[in-house]
Amino acid sequence: MIKFFRRIRFGLMEKNNTGKYIKYALGEIVLVVIGILIALSIDNWSENAKRLKQEQEILELLDREITN
Repeated sequence: MIKFFRRIRFGLMEKNNTGKYIKYALGEIVLVVIGILIALSIDNWSENAKRLKQEQEILELLDREITN
């Protein structure tokens, strides 16, 4: 996949198509930013799930202590 993008990039530079190269570069930057945002949202979702599980365990422990 990286070789594919490298070929496109070199092809645009060799043909001296700076306008197309800039569009390509901006598109690549947008894809990277979208990937980072997706990764951050997945990480936040995972952290929230861990926190909720820990909160549930604490509540169950408190319930057992109260009933005893």
